[in-house]
Amino acid sequence: MAEQCKDNHCPKHGTTKVHGRAFTATVQSARAQKSAIVEWERRYHVPKYERYERRRTTLTVHNPECIDAKEGDIVRIMECRPISKTKHFVILERTGAERLFIEKAALMQEAKVKAEKAPKTEVPR
Repeated sequence: MAEQCKDNHCPKHGTTKVHGRAFTATVQSARAQKSAIVEWERRYHVPKYERYERRRTTLTVHNPECIDAKEGDIVRIMECRPISKTKHFVILERTGAERLFIEKAALMQEAKVKAEKAPKTEVPR
């Protein structure tokens, strides 16, 4: 039998109850202790142009010891009571890993470095 985690905020082994909204998101950062930053994309309708635009939602969630989600994991999160000033959601389970997450992050970092090194041109007036 697997040992239970000693995290009081774990929805499986602790006393925290989940309720309300549930989402599926991708873990962007898991560097903080027992916390993770998750993000998901949604479509927002712009009435003026009668089109949709992509928007991203970013949340800080509690990452229990027994789940221990890493960067690039796809997780299910659900609302709970406030755990801290910014944490109102907890990770319920890992459902998989986003394909090519590490490669995308490397390309984004490379693009930032290139943009910083590029010479800035002034527009003549």
